[in-house]
Amino acid sequence: MADGLWRELKLDEFFAARLGCSREGTDWEKVLRILVIYRLLSPGSEWRLHRHWFETTALADLLAVDVGAVQDDTLYRCLDLLLAQREDLFAHLRQRWSDLFGARYEVLLYDLTSTYFECDAPTQETDPRRFGYSRDRRGDCVQVVVALVVTPEGLPLAYEMLPGNTADKTTLRTMVATIQRRYGKAERIWVMDRGIPTEEVLAELRASDPRVQYLVGTPKGRLTKLEVALAERPWQLVRPALRVKLLPQEGELYVLADSRARAGKERAMRQRRLKTYWQRLGELAGQELSRDQLLQKLGAARDRVGRVAAGLVGVTVSAAGVLSYQLDRTKLRAVRQREGRYLLRTNLSADDPETVWRCYM
Repeated sequence: MADGLWRELKLDEFFAARLGCSREGTDWEKVLRILVIYRLLSPGSEWRLHRHWFETTALADLLAVDVGAVQDDTLYRCLDLLLAQREDLFAHLRQRWSDLFGARYEVLLYDLTSTYFECDAPTQETDPRRFGYSRDRRGDCVQVVVALVVTPEGLPLAYEMLPGNTADKTTLRTMVATIQRRYGKAERIWVMDRGIPTEEVLAELRASDPRVQYLVGTPKGRLTKLEVALAERPWQLVRPALRVKLLPQEGELYVLADSRARAGKERAMRQRRLKTYWQRLGELAGQELSRDQLLQKLGAARDRVGRVAAGLVGVTVSAAGVLSYQLDRTKLRAVRQREGRYLLRTNLSADDPETVWRCYM
């Protein structure tokens, strides 16, 4: 089935024309096809593919190859040939996705992730493996950052590998330029997390020709700043259990969304974490610990449940190391009122709030 998908995407024709055969007669397209099928069905190391996996499959018969196609050196050499084909590959896939799935490219989703390496920190300045913010909670390991643009269906349009210490907010300008170079300038909608764009880049997008449209989440602090203005705006029902308020400001549109389903989810998460934190405080209050030990355990407990849940409880530790704590009901009421509500920011038209919400979801 995976082999059929490869041929349906016409990747056999694409890579056969570009990779060819080695002087020894190695058909690089078939080697690559084996690698891709392996990653799709049973991802693992090239060594495992060479020593074990290939023998358990019918690929030798399907592709008319022998075990020489999966020697470990052959597999690594095949990988070395691929990077030069990246631009052509994305152009090819874009056309195939349009033909097969009717994929459209008006809405682009942009995000970043990281992958870490359990190795010594490299000494070469050109090596991209660097210490940085670890999404895997492995701050002790060097990493690289991967930036990815996909369609709402999940079809990738572009990716870049960046040094591990790259800040998210420094990447958007480069990725917008990459998409425009690869697919031409057009009015596309970029959807992304709040930590990616800066005010400067958003201003550039609004002023670009053609204008680049965007939809991005905003920090809760901005909701506090706009609370008074939003309170004066009427709610609009987008669909059952979802309503929005629209607030135009300085060429942008702020969208306050209120979702009952999301409120229930956030409330359950907050209650679970608050209960865990409260129980832990009770345990610590009953233990005989020095003040320093108590403060260390308190810090660990706060990290475990998160800033929001921990902030709902006022905790004091006396000079003698006595722990006391009390629920802050004022903060709790404020948090309850905002559960299920989130603020979006866009330069899209205010004519159709459901389109805005649907793009974001």
